[in-house]
Amino acid sequence: MSRPAGTLFDGPIHFDASRLIARGVRSSPTGIDRVDLAYARHLLDTGADLRPVAWLGGTLRTVEPAALAAYLQRLAGHWNGGTAADRAGPVAGEARIAGFLRGERVARYRPPTPPSPFGRLVRQAVGTAGGLADRTLTRDGFKPRPVFRPGPAGGTYLNVSHHHLEKPALFAALGPAPQTVIFVHDLIPIDHPEYCRPGDDAKHRARMRNVVAHADRVLVNSAFTADRLQAFAATCGKVDLPVTVAPLGIDRPPPADAAPFPAARPYFVTVGTIEARKNHLLLLNIWRRLAETLGPDAPRLVVIGRRGWEIEAVIDMLERSPPLEDTVLETGPVGDCLLARLMAGARALLMPSFTEGFGLPVAEALAAGVPVIASDIPAHREIAGTVPELLDPLDGPAWIRAVTDYAADPSDRRAAQTARMADYRAPDWARHFRLAHI
Repeated sequence: MSRPAGTLFDGPIHFDASRLIARGVRSSPTGIDRVDLAYARHLLDTGADLRPVAWLGGTLRTVEPAALAAYLQRLAGHWNGGTAADRAGPVAGEARIAGFLRGERVARYRPPTPPSPFGRLVRQAVGTAGGLADRTLTRDGFKPRPVFRPGPAGGTYLNVSHHHLEKPALFAALGPAPQTVIFVHDLIPIDHPEYCRPGDDAKHRARMRNVVAHADRVLVNSAFTADRLQAFAATCGKVDLPVTVAPLGIDRPPPADAAPFPAARPYFVTVGTIEARKNHLLLLNIWRRLAETLGPDAPRLVVIGRRGWEIEAVIDMLERSPPLEDTVLETGPVGDCLLARLMAGARALLMPSFTEGFGLPVAEALAAGVPVIASDIPAHREIAGTVPELLDPLDGPAWIRAVTDYAADPSDRRAAQTARMADYRAPDWARHFRLAHI
């Protein structure tokens, strides 16, 4: 397939596959992982002169395109639920979820410690300090590969994952020849260090300083992210950073025939890594109140996503609060097929985040015809307009009223949003890549 008209790339594209290679140890993708995978697939599918690279063992190394394509096919299957062996182990499965939604008491979630079989393969190949970190992907598997050598003028280095951008050595390894195109997803660690791991603010600040200093073009997911990045660039003395806003596409919506789980009570879902900025604590306090006031008639909440950082109070409630034992289910990360089934039967997706760069689950839910109750923040307004219910993320009583109304059958508020969804047009990758000139 020939390259699309209007692309700005001249010569080979050195796509940075570092994150995709490393993330094989995870059982499901984050939003950034999904973007990284979409770009890699697009470049492979459109016949780009793709010459991938990866930062491994403190060195920028080459990756064979054919090997990357084979790895991505395996990775996508792994993230979609994988083989029976991949799904084995203590990760929450369909039987546990189905039992909970039928009204049965199920064991509380405990995060798994060993990675899946596919994750172990990746970890053995690229993982540990002092191990095989100097190996990268070839047609025959993970083998030592040559160090990247800058070529003549022309070509592009493309990084869409933030991975290793804090390292000056990465940019030194690129040399002066390639143009540099970087995707910036958000500036949350800088703007809101209280929601991140200690030290993440300094690390992200170093990343963004390198972006400002070295990027010939910057892609961002929203006008909100563009504004925050331009403000940061101005503090670095650069007022003309070339930034292109290209809203993210979403993967194919869950199939219309995804069979929802039979549920004894109405239920809601929240999707995303459990971290402070996602405001899970609001939802858990709401469900404690609902359990105490409604008893067995309370709706259910399914919390989907891996545990993150700075969430001690959330974990205490999930593991030790008696009222939540029968009304809230933590699943851990789940594959896309299982997520589709959970979304299909939900009364709404709940996203009370304090801040987002884009808010991908909101767009994915609306595209799949699932109502959304979300925080009233710039990213959600930008990607969803007036379709969802947008509430102050600190207004607990308003959230309780919304959840109660949406759980009712019939629900006038839910029906009104369903009608508004008829005019919603989900962002797609084709438009994203046109705007990004890729």
